[in-house]
Amino acid sequence: MTGSRILVVEDNPLNLKLIRDVLQVAGHEVIEARSGEEAVALAGEVAPQLVLMDLQLPGIDGVEALRLIREHPVVGRVPVVAVTAFAMKEDRDRALHDGFDGYLGKPLSVRDLPEQIQGFLAKGNDGG
Repeated sequence: MTGSRILVVEDNPLNLKLIRDVLQVAGHEVIEARSGEEAVALAGEVAPQLVLMDLQLPGIDGVEALRLIREHPVVGRVPVVAVTAFAMKEDRDRALHDGFDGYLGKPLSVRDLPEQIQGFLAKGNDGG
């Protein structure tokens, strides 16, 4: 399935460009947010099929933004994937414990990212 709307929450312009370019080449519509607050507002407005959320953001962090998105009546069940430079197993476990639907460690693999995104989208379409 291509053509999904994906909200990418990333404050680093180079990381944001990399993710946006890879996803657009794969046929996805990319909506960009650069802070947790912007992510929460946009999620309700654009109803994405998937959210890629950096954990370290200006203002509210990715965990708090996730909590607020989960409270939204329309987009609260959208898959939200943590994207972070914290790459230890404990970090992955913590992200999943915090309620994220998946975890991607930085640096992201340009080669693997499209397939990883398809997997997260498929899980979301299966209802979890």
